[in-house]
Amino acid sequence: MTIAPRPTTRKKSGFGSRSERRFAYLFVLPALLLVLMFRIIPLVWGFVLSFTNANGIDRMDFVGTDNYAAIARDPVFHDSLANTITLLVTLPIWIMLPMLLAILIHQGVPGGKVFRAVYFFPAVLSSVIVGSIFNVVLRRDGSLNALLKLVGISPVDWLGQGGTAMASLIAVQLWSTFGMSLLIFLAGLSTVPKDMLEAARLDGAKLWQTWIYVIIPSLRPIIEFVAVVTTIGVLTSMFGLIYVLTAGGPGTATTLPEFLIWLEQGKMNRPGYAAAISMVLFVLMGGLAWLQIRIMNRNSNL
Repeated sequence: MTIAPRPTTRKKSGFGSRSERRFAYLFVLPALLLVLMFRIIPLVWGFVLSFTNANGIDRMDFVGTDNYAAIARDPVFHDSLANTITLLVTLPIWIMLPMLLAILIHQGVPGGKVFRAVYFFPAVLSSVIVGSIFNVVLRRDGSLNALLKLVGISPVDWLGQGGTAMASLIAVQLWSTFGMSLLIFLAGLSTVPKDMLEAARLDGAKLWQTWIYVIIPSLRPIIEFVAVVTTIGVLTSMFGLIYVLTAGGPGTATTLPEFLIWLEQGKMNRPGYAAAISMVLFVLMGGLAWLQIRIMNRNSNL
């Protein structure tokens, strides 16, 4: 008796057939082209430009690493790095404040929906609009000093003194980005297992114990994401605010690398040197993001 061989069936790929994959690539292609045109090509061109003395008009000679050597000797760049470090030192505040407020709203604080809308509102404003608003508030004859005068406090030149100018810039940027981080944490809180919260309540855990041992550990991936995004935002999205509020001053007290890039490119007409600063900033951002992820992954394995 002969047994007929079973018909062989080709196992279907988990990614669909070849024609389906080709069809999927067509949907991805426009996004890839946009990334290539507006991200990859400008990045490569900036890297090439950083090794030239280009002036944007009629000169672009190869100068090797001269621009990078000039950056190492540039006191203005050193000041911008010191200002960047000052910003980065305050990053825990940028993360903890929206996270704590999100937990309070999630726990059912009265008026939580109103707080959510009010705190998110600045996130929809452009940095130029935010800077214009606080330029009126913080200038020497502004509304903040008018309020201080009512309680007998002398006016403060918030934007004209080195220490207060940087503190004002940090406060305004925090105000304008607070709402987006808040919404991200609220979305993360919706994924916290309710049975864990209920178990903590039945075990008699106090509110602060629930926060520390249940909620915050569950939010670790969200905290990592907000930390990386906030770091990149601090390094690359404050140009408009600086331009409107302080123009990098007084002196170089609020000059950051991204603002220095604009100064070298637009005012000093040195695109080659500006491109070199851009490459240094790119490496700095990548290194900080990698370091943050490494530290947080190591802590999560403890």
